[in-house]
Amino acid sequence: MAQVKTIDFPEQGSGVGPSGSPQFPQSKRHSWLWILVAIAVVAGVWYYRSSRATSQAQDPGTAATTGKGRSGAGNFVVPVVVASSVRGDLPVYFNGLGSVTAFNTVTVRSRVDGQLVKVAFKEGQFVRQGDLLAEIDPRPFQVQLEQAVGQLAKDQAQRKDAEVNRERFKLLFQEGVIPQQQLDTQAALVGQFDGAITSDQAQIDNAKLQLVYCRITAPISGRIGLRLVDAGNIVHATDANGLLVITQLQPISVIFSLPQDQLPQVVAKLRAGVELPVEAYDRDDTAKIATGKLASIDNQIDLTTGTYKLKSIFTNLDNSLFPNQFVNVHLLVDTKRNLLIIPAAAIQRGPQGTYVYAIADGNTAKIRNVTIAQSTGNNIGLSSGLEPGEIVVIDGQDKLQDGSKVNPTTSPAAPSAASTRPAAQPPAQADVKPNGQPSGQAKGKSR
Repeated sequence: MAQVKTIDFPEQGSGVGPSGSPQFPQSKRHSWLWILVAIAVVAGVWYYRSSRATSQAQDPGTAATTGKGRSGAGNFVVPVVVASSVRGDLPVYFNGLGSVTAFNTVTVRSRVDGQLVKVAFKEGQFVRQGDLLAEIDPRPFQVQLEQAVGQLAKDQAQRKDAEVNRERFKLLFQEGVIPQQQLDTQAALVGQFDGAITSDQAQIDNAKLQLVYCRITAPISGRIGLRLVDAGNIVHATDANGLLVITQLQPISVIFSLPQDQLPQVVAKLRAGVELPVEAYDRDDTAKIATGKLASIDNQIDLTTGTYKLKSIFTNLDNSLFPNQFVNVHLLVDTKRNLLIIPAAAIQRGPQGTYVYAIADGNTAKIRNVTIAQSTGNNIGLSSGLEPGEIVVIDGQDKLQDGSKVNPTTSPAAPSAASTRPAAQPPAQADVKPNGQPSGQAKGKSR
């Protein structure tokens, strides 16, 4: 009887495969994968922390800047821009809008009727008083002059004849040949010729004057505008447009307006004999064009605007000002002396009033209440609150609190004002000594 060999199949999950080799269960293989992943994560974290500790040991400022491991906001270092306060004088300006007005403007017209035969100027040319500008055809007036001269000679001859007859009539009257009436009539005739001769002389003078008017000359010195009439045209003394326009540019005036509240201070200066300087700036109020002086004040205030007009005079030697040009005018009325000057960007305002962030010991920002005495342009003059040379924050205040740590960088623009005495500026990326002054050592890296 043959033996029957039985084959036992391994149960699912056993460690023996079909070929007889051992096989791990599926769940154990997944467990080993997770263990390997965990080991890799632990190794990565350990490597990151080791590298981080090494970099912090080499550059402690990096950890402070990034705020790694900080326990509160006070440990966060804020990058700011700073500037140093200086002691000096700050000018007081009254600012207004104005327009340039030619000192004199003349529309040159012909004083006689006739044909324009010559134009002796170029458009835009500068002329002096008495220079020839144009000529009118003089021939009709030359004929009138000759007629007047001829009439004068005729009347003079007739008068001479009448005078001889008067002398003869006097002898005849004395002899009783003619009556008194005939002698008187002859004397009256001599008088008529005297009047005719005077009239003839006036006609001659008038004709000569018309000939002078045929030569049109410049009444003032100035700059000629565009030509209004070309040669060959018939011009009349009654023409409205004229031949050309001359504007006097040297000197030139600027008319501007100021609020009526500023009138007493300006009037007081003028009464004291003070010559107030006036500066003209361009339309953007950034570039100064020219400097002049205040000439006069209008005699009334404009009720509609509450302003009053002032007139200033500029030499305008470089012709930088042009008639009808719009300018911003700065009138210097006073100078505040011995103020502490800081950039206007440093000023902050809050419920407690006006304050700044000053850099104190260890590069720490401290709130300092200040009193503003004068504001001029981008500079602020303080009467109290700071000392000369103290460092103030001018950019980055929105991230600061009282006592915040800062990383200061010096502003490239320092406070400036008329007659300001310069003060030492802190170097770029400067540390601050305990007395609030810059240490004078700049770091090589700018943050």
